[in-house]
Amino acid sequence: MNADVTFALEKAPWPALLVESPGIIRRANRAAASLLGARIKSGECPLACIWSEANPMMPEELLLHAFDTEAVCLEIQLRLKDGLGDTLPTFICPAESNGRRYFLVQFFKGIAAIPNPAFRPSNTPAAPAPMQGTPWPSPSAPGSASPHIGTSGPPPPPQNRDTASSDPDATSDAGTTQKLKMDSALQLTRTVALDFNNALTSILGHTSLLLGKMEASHPWRNSLLEVEKAASKAAEIAHDLAEFGRQDKTASPSHAEGNLNDLLRRSVELFKSQAGAGVEWKLHLEGKLCAARFDEAKIQQAIVKVLENAVQAVGPTGRILVFSRNRELEETVVDGTARLAPGTYVCVEISDTGAGIAPEVLPRVFEPFFTTKRGHRGLGLALVYGIVTNHGGSVAVSSAPGRGTTVRIYLPATRKLIRDKSYKDDDLRGHETILIVDDEDLLLTMGRMILSSYGYKVLTANDGRKAMELMSDAVTPVDLVLTDLVMPNMSGRELIEHLKVIAPEVPIICMTGYVHPGAKSAENFLQKPFTSQSLLAKVKETLNMASTS
Repeated sequence: MNADVTFALEKAPWPALLVESPGIIRRANRAAASLLGARIKSGECPLACIWSEANPMMPEELLLHAFDTEAVCLEIQLRLKDGLGDTLPTFICPAESNGRRYFLVQFFKGIAAIPNPAFRPSNTPAAPAPMQGTPWPSPSAPGSASPHIGTSGPPPPPQNRDTASSDPDATSDAGTTQKLKMDSALQLTRTVALDFNNALTSILGHTSLLLGKMEASHPWRNSLLEVEKAASKAAEIAHDLAEFGRQDKTASPSHAEGNLNDLLRRSVELFKSQAGAGVEWKLHLEGKLCAARFDEAKIQQAIVKVLENAVQAVGPTGRILVFSRNRELEETVVDGTARLAPGTYVCVEISDTGAGIAPEVLPRVFEPFFTTKRGHRGLGLALVYGIVTNHGGSVAVSSAPGRGTTVRIYLPATRKLIRDKSYKDDDLRGHETILIVDDEDLLLTMGRMILSSYGYKVLTANDGRKAMELMSDAVTPVDLVLTDLVMPNMSGRELIEHLKVIAPEVPIICMTGYVHPGAKSAENFLQKPFTSQSLLAKVKETLNMASTS
């Protein structure tokens, strides 16, 4: 078996790939190249280059699992040639030749999997549950009976649907139509969320840069504060759109070790300008915080909701205190409605000097749709409670009329300590050469203005190919690359794979407004939309880590 053997599925109307372990695409038919991009016909493209980060398994893990079965049928999220994603029913058939492992991978968009005993050996185990979406029947993958790669026949012909409405196939057709409609809506939502986030990143970046350099008495400062406030609110809407657009609603969040102190600083920075000059902020952050595993986007969403309540409670004047500390419990402790088992926790405490909560209202603060605020939906603390408890943590609220409110968030932790890094404005300056890659000119302009104003030399490219040319032709070596993950022609993930080959020593920061690369991703990550301070801090942190490694 070798890649020069004629690929029998070359003219098949459905996409098909010949993949060699551990995940290199050796052959791709015309339909696959049309769907996924001509790059996959090179014979050296890794399966990871078309793999969505939203899949719960990396391609190498999936293929290892697939080789232990006769055939695997599941739904996989792919990154298409236009940079967008789609979920396709996928059949994976393993084979072995001359000591090498191969896999025939076929995608069947809009074709239902129909069991066919002729294509399924009697000892074939049932196909595993799909990675996501509606459950599929246990099908026989086309070609799974053949011991030779590339000899698979076409999928079974569609059955005659011209039957009475009581026919279960008619119900299946209706369900398929509804699913296609929902998929279209989800795809539109994801696209809108991505574009929305790009625009907001530019707005927040420019606004926070100006506010950081503007005197408090400047006559335009209040207008800029209102712009930042509106952009922050729009960022919440964009986040909600992205969450709705995700097809995998039941997947576990990507929990990874993170620095809660950094998260608190960024969140407080967003609210300082909104709260106004009459609000005093106090941050008391534990210098040696224990390590907790959490989904950064989710926990930041919870913290933002608590800070939003605190800002509304204090009004134009007051004080908001934010603490982080370690808690080591040797026995069960009850804190309000929270019951904490023995163990190690990190605690985030946010207090305000507002009007407080009445005793009869306090027991109901976590109830969905319960609120005493006119025009609100009553989902703030209910959302906080859901996010924290899904992380295995607890939330406690204490308050009294006229004495303010305190919210404590407890997250399980280990005794391993996270090194805390905080930067003054002068510490954020640098002289290195940075390449920014994004298909949005707004973001290229914003990134160049922010980084240049802090001393960096900045190069920009609006797609992966131009970035590769700049890396090769740059007179001054590039010290750091910031790249968007979702781009046409060459995606950010593909660019990263190329950079690891031609410039493995150059650190990379991923930027995206849709999906977190996940705990297994080795690259740094910057969630859109971000402020100028977040960008500068991430750049400085990454450069420092690269210089010490």
